[in-house]
Amino acid sequence: MLILSRKAGESLKIGDDITITIADVRGSQVRVQIEAPREVPVHREEVYYRIQREQEKDFSEL
Repeated sequence: MLILSRKAGESLKIGDDITITIADVRGSQVRVQIEAPREVPVHREEVYYRIQREQEKDFSEL
C-alpha cells in the first residue's frame, strides 16, 4: 500500500491515463476529482460492493 499526502489542487497519476486531483478539503471531508478513460469503471467503495453482490446474486439465480 502506498500512502501519499496531497493538498487541495494537487494531483497524482496512476499509469498514463488516470489522474486523481484533490479538489477540496473541508474538515474531515475530501472532494476528489478523477479523470479516467470511459472504459475504466470508477465507483465509491460502497457502490462497488453493492454491484458485486448484485452480480453474484444474478449469477447464482442462473
